Amino acid sequence: TLGCAKHWQNAADQCDCRAADLQVWDKALQCRLDRGSTFLALGGGVIGDMTGFAAAAYQRGVHFVQVPTTVMSQVDSSVGGKTGVNHPLGKNMIGSFYQPRCVLIDTTTLDTLPPRELASGVSEIVKYGLIRDAQLFDWLEANMDKLLERDPEAVAHAVERSCINKAEVVAADEKEGGVRATLNLGHTFGHAIETATGYGTYLHGEAVSIGMVMAADMSVRLGWIEPSILERTRTLLERANLPVTVPDSMSIDTFKQLMAVDKKVQAGKLRLVLLKGPLGGCIVTGDFDPAKLDETLAAFCKQ
Repeated sequence: TLGCAKHWQNAADQCDCRAADLQVWDKALQCRLDRGSTFLALGGGVIGDMTGFAAAAYQRGVHFVQVPTTVMSQVDSSVGGKTGVNHPLGKNMIGSFYQPRCVLIDTTTLDTLPPRELASGVSEIVKYGLIRDAQLFDWLEANMDKLLERDPEAVAHAVERSCINKAEVVAADEKEGGVRATLNLGHTFGHAIETATGYGTYLHGEAVSIGMVMAADMSVRLGWIEPSILERTRTLLERANLPVTVPDSMSIDTFKQLMAVDKKVQAGKLRLVLLKGPLGGCIVTGDFDPAKLDETLAAFCKQ
């Protein structure tokens, strides 16, 4: 006999997902769900992350299935088993690695996605092009208009290439001990913006877009990439209707304080994902000239 218990949750990034997970566990216990149960996450990245964490913790782990309905969740967050919730002091600081039994993607769910949400997800597709798939970046430059117009073939290609890239990285490094950290290009800067401005003020992809331009800028200052890669990155993100400048409220001190609690910090030392070499090359490192980080922050911050 197949039983079903439903729980609806606000999908906004600023939702109190810790309280929401408590509600999910309350519902599961009220319905006497056992270890043979399966949690199904139908929605965007916030819903998938929250549901995955709820499944990982309930009775020390029950199955869950991802059914992502946004670009961001289809190309990134639903694949790879990262689950968790935000904390007022830092984004994604509470969670676990817990793989879904499967990920079911129907790209027609994107037909009703607001344009801003669509663009937010595109930033993660651009990321794959920058860190490991130069051909995808070239394709995006040639097909960005089709992607934003939701051309079915363009959308299917972008989602498929993104999932292949993500799956290959996760297969090599499931728990982010090495190469998986490269998927966080722009995220250290971006998470600082999300935390400082309040979750939901900037969509995740919008903050990452700014962060990727900042990372590319710093990479140029270090002499690790040609300036043309920075300009191509900025131009492509602007074509996707994504922000590429830091909000006026952000100061250098705010960035430094929030970046100091990033998950990639090791032994008190900040590590960043930066671009290096030709398009499609990157590195995760704490071995950089801190003066170049200061220069980038000073170039982007008005305070």
